[in-house]
Amino acid sequence: MNFGSLALDLLLPALCAGCGVAGAACCAACLLELARPHPAPRGSAAVPVYALAPYGGTARRLVLAYKERGRRDLADPLGRALADALPHLPEARAAPDGTWWLVPAPSRRSASRRRGGAHLHRLARRCAAHLAEAGHAAAVAPALGLSSRARDAVGLDRDQRAQNLAGRLRLDPRGHPPPGTPVVLLDDVITTGATIAACTRTLASAGWEVSAALVLTSAS
Repeated sequence: MNFGSLALDLLLPALCAGCGVAGAACCAACLLELARPHPAPRGSAAVPVYALAPYGGTARRLVLAYKERGRRDLADPLGRALADALPHLPEARAAPDGTWWLVPAPSRRSASRRRGGAHLHRLARRCAAHLAEAGHAAAVAPALGLSSRARDAVGLDRDQRAQNLAGRLRLDPRGHPPPGTPVVLLDDVITTGATIAACTRTLASAGWEVSAALVLTSAS
């Protein structure tokens, strides 16, 4: 444990990753940028996709800070933004017992190691926690894994992204929701829809229906 780093965290106030103001990982004004969920262009995805914001400006800074720059303190406010939106999506459905099952899109192991863990799994856990605080039962199902043969998708077009994922998504038996359960996919950015499409097909092959996908931002 790095006690020096812990002491520094206690002494210095958190800076908003969106605008730099002191006081919180994401200030109230910046969090409002993620408070307007809207249908996103789904590309090759076969399910309804909703994004909290376009991939630009404040929203882009928040996503990059969380995903690539070590700001794990953003998991809680970003998870809260997802939880606030999810129950209001027209097509999204909970299980018959009222439980929202959340499936985070998988990351390559090398990327997860670099980011200090699976960032979308962490985000899904915080989303579930905030749903529970609002009175909605919720569970995270890390049902998908990604082969190490998949490469970084940055810069790939729609067809290349689809080829990159072909045969490289697998079901993780440790994270299965009950058979036939409707689930909601969570991701950080939708670009071409290839990841959501591949995840949806893989889950459907095992009998789980993706009722909707919810992403932080849409780059398309």
